[in-house]
Amino acid sequence: MILSFAGLIIATKHLPISIAYPVWTGIGAVGSVLVGIFLFHEDLNWITLLFVGLLIVGIIGIKITSGE
Repeated sequence: MILSFAGLIIATKHLPISIAYPVWTGIGAVGSVLVGIFLFHEDLNWITLLFVGLLIVGIIGIKITSGE
C-alpha cells in the first residue's frame, strides 16, 4: 500500500491529479479483482469480466484524452 501511494505521488509530479488519481484507483480496482481471482479463487462471471473490461477502457480513454 505504501509503494502504491508512493507511485501516486511520483505520478503527480508528471501528470495532473485529475489524470493520475483516476488511473491509480482504476489500477487498484482491476488489481483487486485479479487478486481475488488468482489468490482467493473467486469466480469470474461474464458480467464481472465485462465491467472490468469497461474499467480498463475507461482508464485508457482518460489517458488518451488528457493530452499528456
